[in-house]
Amino acid sequence: MTIEIKVPQLPESVSDATLVSWHKKPGEAVSRDENLVDLETDKVVLEVPAPSAGVIKELKVKNGATVTSGQVLAILEAGEGAAAAAPAAKTEAKAEAPAAAESKAAGGKLAPAAKRMVEEHKLDATQIAGSGRDGRVSKGDVIQHMSGKSSAPAEAKAPAKQAPAVKLPAAVGSRNEQRVPMTRLRARIAERLIQAQSTAAMLTTFNEVDLTAVNEIRARYKDKFEKAHGVKLGFSSFFIKASIEALRKFPAVNASIDGNDIVYHEFYDVGVAVSTDRGLMVPVIRNAEALSFADLEIAVGEYAKKARDGSISLEELTGGTFTITNGGVFGSLMSTPILNPPQVAILGMHKIQERPMVVDGEIKIRPMMYLALTYDHRIVDGRESVQFLVAIKEALEDPARLLLQL
Repeated sequence: MTIEIKVPQLPESVSDATLVSWHKKPGEAVSRDENLVDLETDKVVLEVPAPSAGVIKELKVKNGATVTSGQVLAILEAGEGAAAAAPAAKTEAKAEAPAAAESKAAGGKLAPAAKRMVEEHKLDATQIAGSGRDGRVSKGDVIQHMSGKSSAPAEAKAPAKQAPAVKLPAAVGSRNEQRVPMTRLRARIAERLIQAQSTAAMLTTFNEVDLTAVNEIRARYKDKFEKAHGVKLGFSSFFIKASIEALRKFPAVNASIDGNDIVYHEFYDVGVAVSTDRGLMVPVIRNAEALSFADLEIAVGEYAKKARDGSISLEELTGGTFTITNGGVFGSLMSTPILNPPQVAILGMHKIQERPMVVDGEIKIRPMMYLALTYDHRIVDGRESVQFLVAIKEALEDPARLLLQL
């Protein structure tokens, strides 16, 4: 009967492993639970034991190859073949090359990581006591030997006392799982996020803004504004207006990359991220520079409603030259937003929090908000990104600049 020797299930955080070295060749006999091969991950070295006594029939993977969970490594002929192959295996063992014999330590073999250390430091492997199964020498044993804590062969070493095993408490309560396929929207969002992270040189810079002046304007004119325009005066219109004025000063932030070309947009199509039950959507306000504060508030409200009730069109979600997202509505104090390709910048708004600030030499309580600008460093320099945020900060702390376009 033939048995497939496979790569064991790797830990969740490990995608693959490297086959370091085979301990058996085709035609050699093996006993049950004998280590056949060492697999090295970025965390540990795994041993693959023989599931049954038998003879190695074929090796499917060579030393140094990359393997994944469940991949077939070798074919084992189990059962009676082991007895017939045993004499041949012993004969080959006697003819083992001196170099291979040197890799054996006192009472066992060197683990791959330990072998590298022995070769690098030109150590005598026979003088290193192995603490592993069958006297196998680990990397820790080599380190201990080098530190002078262990200089005697394994057989001269007194047996170490093992601490009593600690019994861990068993898991209690329900451990149910539910597996559901991604919605098309969620899959598309995931695809876009991976695209942004793998193609753009993303970097985030931060600043903070004092919203005292904006709050005073909203408090003073909110009733008249709502009566005249039929919509409340919120923060969105102020941030969109401030972003447009900053984009005018720094055109690279309003650009996009197309192959080896930089496309500078001379219009301002601002996307405003909206959270829905189906996922995050970014409706785009076309030519936002031509709209008034009231028009912007109406557009933001209408797009948010259409996104949440599922009536928004694909055209209303495509395009855009710059995006604004507001994590503050959920309580986020600071974050690093991810780009919305092919755009090269996105502004993150956050929670307004009253904090003590020094104003004209005095400590005063002010409504403060952290701002974050994530940008593509391939075409936007650090200087431009910082000055862009400063321009938004200045416009919001002195809203008269928005009217005068200063």
